[in-house]
Amino acid sequence: MPTIVVDVMPKAELLDPQGKAVAGALARLGEDAFTGVRIGKRFELTVEGEVDEATLAKARRIADEILSNGVIEDVVGIEVVE
Repeated sequence: MPTIVVDVMPKAELLDPQGKAVAGALARLGEDAFTGVRIGKRFELTVEGEVDEATLAKARRIADEILSNGVIEDVVGIEVVE
């Protein structure tokens, strides 16, 4: 069954306290190769049958209206995984 994967991230101009905490932990562990961490959300929508343009349009609408908070988050990716 195909799956539509939706990735949601905090808007770039907003603080990401979880990402900041992870970045601090990495620094304390001596992992200095990473300059920042941002934490988002991943949703997997399982589809019965084929994924057509109408199904993708529904997934985009759901991502914008339900899966993300448009005030503080951006939908950064929607892809179909077989």
